[in-house]
Amino acid sequence: MTARQLANGSTERTRENDQRKRWNVPSAEQATDRALLQLAGISKRFSNGLVALEGVDLSVGPGEFVTLLGPSGCGKSTLLRVIAGLASPSNGRFDWPQSNHDGDGKPGRSLGFVFQEPTLLPWRTVADNVYLPLQLAGKRKGDVQDRIVEALAQVGLSRFVDAYPRELSGGMKMRVSIARALLTNPHVLLMDEPFAALDEITRTKLNNDLLELFARKHLTVIFVTHSVYESVFLSSRIVVMSARPGRVSAEIAIDVPYPRAEEYRMSPTYNDCCRRVSDALRRAMAETPFVSD
Repeated sequence: MTARQLANGSTERTRENDQRKRWNVPSAEQATDRALLQLAGISKRFSNGLVALEGVDLSVGPGEFVTLLGPSGCGKSTLLRVIAGLASPSNGRFDWPQSNHDGDGKPGRSLGFVFQEPTLLPWRTVADNVYLPLQLAGKRKGDVQDRIVEALAQVGLSRFVDAYPRELSGGMKMRVSIARALLTNPHVLLMDEPFAALDEITRTKLNNDLLELFARKHLTVIFVTHSVYESVFLSSRIVVMSARPGRVSAEIAIDVPYPRAEEYRMSPTYNDCCRRVSDALRRAMAETPFVSD
């Protein structure tokens, strides 16, 4: 072996080691041992009598990418809103053992929320849309301009600071929404089917970019999707929910190390994981719904 080959091999090993350090995602067992948030027996009944959630138990550890997967109407979005403090559970306990978060939506939370739609204000520029959460917190724009620029750079929109939503594609609008959620440096990023309305090419690109942000920002992500394929590519753990009222039917760890390149999507391992998750989803949908009094 030549000196150049030895040097190249050493460089490649260094690069792999750096990646392993950067993508330090805990295992499902580690995450449970040091939970960042814990839900125990969470139920949600709406005023019209509809029971959306029944007895949900869930722990999420720091640095996890947890996906809620289940059929339409099973309560995934409702559960995300409970975690965000946008909806109160009817029963159960919700704790943040390792932080000053709480389940009642009180000050001190460090959460970012990306909704199904970008929810941009059409009369505001991209920069002003991103600035909105800090504006509502009483921050002057001049004092946080650098943070706005940094957030847009993180999602690849540095050249669109002064653009308006009407000038953006669907994928770009969603990037603005993600930048806005990242502006407050959240410990936990909640994402409610953010890519569902996008074409497959754009969705794939944003999946890749999201994992890069996940690593770079050391985020904890709770992600909602209907897509088995998306969940298997993104997640360190998948929580499969039953039909309404939503309950946790299965939890599946995806023990594939990050980073996950395009080769992973074409691999037998990926296909096996998709098959396993699809089987769990099929069983969850076949479960007899629990009817509460």
